Amino acid sequence: MESHKPIIVAIPVRDEADRIGACVLALSRQVGVPPPRVLLLINNTVDCTADLVRQLDTGIPVDVIEHQFPPHQCSAGHARRLAMELAAARAGSGGVVLTTDADSRVAPDWLAQNLRHIDAGLDAVAGGAEIDPIDAALIPVALHRADAEECAYAALLDEIDSLIDPDADDPWPRHTQNSGASICVRVAALRRAGGVPAIGLGEDRALFAALRQTGARIRHAPEVRVTVSGRLFGRAAGGMADTMRRRMVQADPFLDDALEPAAIAVRRSDSRAMLRRLHAGRDWPGLMHRMTALACPTPIIRQAHSLPFGAVWAAMELHAPALARRPVPIAELPAEMAHALCVREALMGSPVNARSIAA
Repeated sequence: MESHKPIIVAIPVRDEADRIGACVLALSRQVGVPPPRVLLLINNTVDCTADLVRQLDTGIPVDVIEHQFPPHQCSAGHARRLAMELAAARAGSGGVVLTTDADSRVAPDWLAQNLRHIDAGLDAVAGGAEIDPIDAALIPVALHRADAEECAYAALLDEIDSLIDPDADDPWPRHTQNSGASICVRVAALRRAGGVPAIGLGEDRALFAALRQTGARIRHAPEVRVTVSGRLFGRAAGGMADTMRRRMVQADPFLDDALEPAAIAVRRSDSRAMLRRLHAGRDWPGLMHRMTALACPTPIIRQAHSLPFGAVWAAMELHAPALARRPVPIAELPAEMAHALCVREALMGSPVNARSIAA
């Protein structure tokens, strides 16, 4: 395995006396690699988390930093940003920083699997999270079923995307999660992206978006696994616990905002694939023509030749009306699933047929 500067796992922690012990213990039981250094940013805590951690005897180095955020920054997003900044400063520009949640338990090979991808030249790795079976048993069956259907649709759209616009760094099979429960990133790549975005919620998705804009090589690795809490009363307002409680009362009217109708998803993947080929081939006239056809604003078109493709595409999605997203109503999921299945089958046989189906 490649020799790195310090490898540090940065974890934001708030009132986690009941779960932080299991979290750190799981990190101490990593196999196939030297034990990691752990940095716990214990913030705005009123329970005995800090004292409990200092009494743990796990055999790995654990740095405990206590911090009090002001009310307007008291959030999981700001806590993760600071935790990873502190870890990156300790690891140095050649180091690697990982992060997970304080109520999680990483798999015994979590660190080894992450570092395997880093050693292969990747800049960042997104791991997959699974809800603790004990907690999962307390969640209504209907909620599990709805989530499984939405996840199946997300995976199908992602498989279609991998067929239309394959990514050598992130080949199929892969997953679609960009979760703070499992992130591994080179310090140099983290700094190029500007660190974890300074937002209160959704900082994990925003970090991967920022990494993509810099041209970072990212893998969504199915074998990198972590078990997370499925509790219904979490620490982060607007987080997974709030979402589950809300859905137990009444189903959301739309699927996750990252999902869209199959026909639009195919057109999006097709447009990205075409633009990526033109950008990679430095065909600037062709690229400008295609961007103009998608109604991209002129200032963005003029900058496209000097930006990484990830930044070009992010600007296109933000500003080109032709790439505006349309949410999928829950009621339309069965029809969209059937449509997507037809598209996948056609793509695996004939791309022309797939695009005619999606049109």
